[in-house]
Amino acid sequence: MAAQTVAPTTDSTTVDLGPAAALSCRECGHRVPLGPVFACEECFGPLEIAYDFSDYDTEELRKQIEAGPANIWRYAPLLPVPADVATKPNINPGWTKLVKADNLARELGVTGGLYVKDDSGNPTHSFKDRVVAQAVEAARAFGYTTLSCSSTGNLAGAVGAAAARAGFRSCVFIPHDLEQGKVVMAAIYGGELVGIEGNYDDVNRFCSELIGDPAGEGWGFVNVNLRPYYAEGSKTLAYEICEQLGWQLPDQLVIPIASGSQLTKVDKGLQELIKLGLVEDKPYKIFGAQAEGCSPVSVAFKGGHDVVRPQKPNTIAKSLAIGNPADGPYVLDVARRTGGAVEDVTDEQVVDAIKLLARTEGIFAETAGGVTVGVTKKLIENGLIDPAKSLVVLNTGDGLKTLDAVAETGLTATIRPTLESFREAGLAQ
Repeated sequence: MAAQTVAPTTDSTTVDLGPAAALSCRECGHRVPLGPVFACEECFGPLEIAYDFSDYDTEELRKQIEAGPANIWRYAPLLPVPADVATKPNINPGWTKLVKADNLARELGVTGGLYVKDDSGNPTHSFKDRVVAQAVEAARAFGYTTLSCSSTGNLAGAVGAAAARAGFRSCVFIPHDLEQGKVVMAAIYGGELVGIEGNYDDVNRFCSELIGDPAGEGWGFVNVNLRPYYAEGSKTLAYEICEQLGWQLPDQLVIPIASGSQLTKVDKGLQELIKLGLVEDKPYKIFGAQAEGCSPVSVAFKGGHDVVRPQKPNTIAKSLAIGNPADGPYVLDVARRTGGAVEDVTDEQVVDAIKLLARTEGIFAETAGGVTVGVTKKLIENGLIDPAKSLVVLNTGDGLKTLDAVAETGLTATIRPTLESFREAGLAQ
């Protein structure tokens, strides 16, 4: 039986995924038992996790979280994982730094407090470790033996590392022309790494075919048949930001868009914290960031459209180069509901923003981070971000993965090993 239609190995009453109660369709609300499925049988809409938080006491929950481990499992009571998840072999990502970026704030004219949530500190140096850690627990629950994915690079490395740690076989699929740093990082963990001739959307289509073929039997595709569980890992960004701010909501957030899932799940996490009483309810705005060379959501937002028309990607920000983003329409909903926006920047602006963040805060972001910082600058200049209110900008990966983007950066000077040569170079001040 094809993996996408496989029922859980046990019924939903015996699968231990903590507070997860069912899968619910984001379009029609139809519910199905927990299992490795991702599309609604009624309307073909995407499924997501529905929870039962009815028995939680706010103060006890806060104490439990604060006493938890310094990784995403401190939020286990709010995630589709068993209560003993922290004892299982996993890469245990999360609890990354929230950097108060005062130097960058001065450069951009922000007075209300500017923070960079720097997820380059995760085990494979990107936020993808969060979502893959979630998917591993779902794969365990449903009896999968192979972890797989379609990836623009960061996810491939995260799956390889998590599979190695948790004892799964891995076989991941990437566009054939990814940055070499990401190829090496995905391959080093010993799993199979397969290049597909084409862009990410071609890779994703192939994986959708494989998941419906007998050859895919026993395979857990983290961003396909395990996607409802996988996507919940992005909520932990929202949880951490609010806890690190002293259990407060930020006024504004800027989040990069690839599939769009990260942005929509951050919003979901903020809404859950409000409903649970862990933060005081107040308005917040969410802004999405894309590269101009792959900006289907930005184009739709600016055009006032509800439909996101696919594009053929052409940008140095390859980790965001998804021309047909699955969560695109939901990103539009979040941006409009919160009073935010979706904007894009050129590749030149991406490089300038990478250098700006490095120069002001000592944070070397990959191209996706350059997109986010570049869009932040543009939104401030256009008056869409209020510089007098708090602002959180996400850096989702390490610049060492995308060195080609800043390859022209190098030596200030080459001198002889003498003081005279040093002075002649104009380096003495």
